Amino acid sequence: MEAIHAAFEWLDTLMPEGIHPHTSTVISGPGGSGKPLIGNAFAITWLQAGGSVVFMPLQYPSTDFVFRGISTLGKITLDQYLDHVSFLILDPTIEALEAAEEKDRKIKANLIKPEVWDTALERACSRVPDEGPGILVLGSALNLLLFSPKYAPAILEKMQETLRQDKRRTYVFSISTSAKKDQAAQLEEAADNLLLSRSVHKPEFQLFLRVVRLKEARFSPEEIQVPIPAEALEELRAVAEHSRSRMIPLLRRTASS
Repeated sequence: MEAIHAAFEWLDTLMPEGIHPHTSTVISGPGGSGKPLIGNAFAITWLQAGGSVVFMPLQYPSTDFVFRGISTLGKITLDQYLDHVSFLILDPTIEALEAAEEKDRKIKANLIKPEVWDTALERACSRVPDEGPGILVLGSALNLLLFSPKYAPAILEKMQETLRQDKRRTYVFSISTSAKKDQAAQLEEAADNLLLSRSVHKPEFQLFLRVVRLKEARFSPEEIQVPIPAEALEELRAVAEHSRSRMIPLLRRTASS
């Protein structure tokens, strides 16, 4: 299928040839630099083009924050596209995975285990139609999985394999470079496309984005400011930091047992 032009002028400026289905993209940058909201711009583009999205928000305690994040950007609300959306939720306290009722479209999975990764993705993707540009898997805070002492090397290899080899779907993963920087660099290298984000906090929270590479596509190398309200970025940062402070000790504790 041909590339899809982004639903947002700022993203279309950076990627004038559009977003190519069946490629992998990593959005990388320091913690709290708005990467999930950039990922949501891809999700909105995908849904408007008739595709489906599997959200894998590892840093959020509830899917409510995904709904709010989409609404922050405008254009759509997720309530309009529920038949084309499913959620894959990280839960390191369970053995493998637990699926809610079909209408709920939520699957909890112990994604730190590489043997669970493929099964969980297949299950989540099976809950949405593979139409239009296909299925976009949008994962945020993927570096959280690297805090497992027992499973980190194997799950890193599994994520790299997914980014490099699985062309049945389109992948957009966001990762933080504030911790596990060497492993984050390996994920950056594995992806077809790489975008870098950064933020400044004075005089107010501002988000910036640039494209480092796109596979076989023209792009603008200029850094742009992403027009997202400062209060939305502050809320996102606060939620993510709170979740990380809770999730990282849990990952370290349960995964090493």
